[in-house]
Amino acid sequence: MLFRFPHTNLAEGKTRPALLLAKVPNDFDDWLLCMISSQLHQELATLDEIIGEADTDFLLSGLKTTSLIRVTRLAVVSGDVLLGSIGEVDPTRLRRIKNRFARWIEEM
Repeated sequence: MLFRFPHTNLAEGKTRPALLLAKVPNDFDDWLLCMISSQLHQELATLDEIIGEADTDFLLSGLKTTSLIRVTRLAVVSGDVLLGSIGEVDPTRLRRIKNRFARWIEEM
């Protein structure tokens, strides 16, 4: 999915890929998503996940280069601000990312 992800100070960000984690269980078209970045040096090894050209789901992801799925960079947004799908990740990868997120929250 593409989304104009804001900076942490709420300044306008740039359009970048985002991973949809889940639809929010409400009557609105709200989605929980996390940012995807090509800035691999920002990786938090126990939380984030790198997806690269050697991964079997890289071509399906629609990403252009090796990228970092940043589990701690989250947003809840209305579906009408999502700019379109570019691809998907393997269900096993998505489950692993969700499990990392859940463990992080539980450990707080």
